[in-house]
Amino acid sequence: LGGWRISGKWTSLNFNRTLRLLMSQYGHFPFFRAYLGPHPASPHTPVIQIDQPEFDVPLKQDQEQKIYAQIFREYLTYLNQLGTLLGGDPSKVQEHSSLSISITSRLFQFLRPLEQRRAQGKLFQMVTIDQLKEMAPAIDWLSCLQATFTPMSLSPSQSLVVHDVEYLKNMSQLVEEMLLKQRDFLQSHMILGLVVTLSPALDSQFQEARRKLSQKLRELTEQPPMPARPRWMKCVEETGTFFEPTLAALFVREAFGPSTRSAAMKLFTAIRDALITRLRNLPWMNEETQNMAQDKVAQLQVEMGASEWALKPELARQEYNDIQLGSSFLQSVLSCVRSLRARIVQSFLQPHPQHRWKVSPWDVNAYYSVSDHVVVFPAGLLQPPFFHPGYPRAVNFGAAGSIMAHELLHIFYQLLLPGGCLACDNHALQEAHLCLKRHYAAFPLPSRTSFNDSLTFLENAADVGGLAIALQAYSKRLLRHHGETVLPSLDLNPQQIFFRSYAQVMCRKPSPQDSHDTHSPPHLRVHGPLSSTPAFARYFRCARGALLNPSSRCQLW
Repeated sequence: LGGWRISGKWTSLNFNRTLRLLMSQYGHFPFFRAYLGPHPASPHTPVIQIDQPEFDVPLKQDQEQKIYAQIFREYLTYLNQLGTLLGGDPSKVQEHSSLSISITSRLFQFLRPLEQRRAQGKLFQMVTIDQLKEMAPAIDWLSCLQATFTPMSLSPSQSLVVHDVEYLKNMSQLVEEMLLKQRDFLQSHMILGLVVTLSPALDSQFQEARRKLSQKLRELTEQPPMPARPRWMKCVEETGTFFEPTLAALFVREAFGPSTRSAAMKLFTAIRDALITRLRNLPWMNEETQNMAQDKVAQLQVEMGASEWALKPELARQEYNDIQLGSSFLQSVLSCVRSLRARIVQSFLQPHPQHRWKVSPWDVNAYYSVSDHVVVFPAGLLQPPFFHPGYPRAVNFGAAGSIMAHELLHIFYQLLLPGGCLACDNHALQEAHLCLKRHYAAFPLPSRTSFNDSLTFLENAADVGGLAIALQAYSKRLLRHHGETVLPSLDLNPQQIFFRSYAQVMCRKPSPQDSHDTHSPPHLRVHGPLSSTPAFARYFRCARGALLNPSSRCQLW
């Protein structure tokens, strides 16, 4: 990469050559993100997407100036540590780290919030590589993208999806200014960013510096402290990421056999039937909308365990000839990063008529795909404590069943948006909206916890509705199948076990992803739906007016 002036050894290389190497060989994107994603008009056609960068610092557009400055001070301390650990002269490290912070701050100010771009109808723009070169000339787009997305064959007329053209124009102008006056500082900014990206693969000093920064930033942004993650967990995650084609088949064979799949499908069918029944009785839907909603549920595809594509025998036998594992952990990780990117590009280039899964088989994240009208439940979700064929039905319905119902309600998110259902009783719908928002706002928040109810509203509605649908399905199953297994060590009846099971899987410790989550904090995901369900208060004998037995409740679903 040519080194940097911080250590006194620096060869002034061509800027775009360095950028090309960072993108293609190290997976580091200092000024913008470039990735393959579905074409806006044709979801099964891959297209290169150019998007805003992901900043390593937790900045927000509406952040107080004081907090903003404190965050940058902590990040400056962190960059100084990195430069010193890499053998830099302390005075030069301070100077170059400060300029790197300044570049990050200016790039951040160029960003336009998603809501603003949506309001302007500029969420994305189709442009060719040639057109992008005219808009943002500092970047050699063709060579950088060709190196990153090999073996794709790109040309100047190649179409791209650009998510924020104005940002790219301003970014290009800043790069050109730096290349004229402060080329060495621009090089240091890119190298420091690379070291930050690679810090998990570097020695314990780099990881400890990262841990301290994360702790300080969480304090500044009033988030609860993050529990330490054992190193084995990181190793398992990395192995799963880099060797997924082989591990997917092994995992599904071991953890999601035919009996588990059959039991999970029976549970899903019961949940789906309960949803259809519930749709027929919603007061804010007219008959036509109810029929349309029931048809959408009937036409829905469901995929469980792993995608058929991931379980192809030839994928499981891949030899990974392009991966070089050696004594250097960093070099091994970099080799895996390059191999993974090449496999991702290759998979996008192959015909893929079915839905392309967004999660690994061992993930615990279910989701609904609007474009393919398919709901996905990976094998990792259909494991204890969420699900097991030998569990009491109350446990399975309360945990996995409520999650299944939640995902099914994603089908109808559009109806809950303003103007999303012109044939509905919009007065009744608006009343239910306001009721649910007031209901969640009434709960006290633990210290250092915050949430934006406008961002979480749709998920809150799905949480409340999902629990109600799962309970309805479970109650119907109890009527048809008398006798229910209980848990001997718990003095709880089946209905109490149902609610306890729901609460257990929703309650968890904070994670780094929480700041970007569209769900409410974990305690609200427990308290909100339980307090909205009259049966919970009845079976647990909650006093009227208590936190989990309010005097009035809301019903959207």
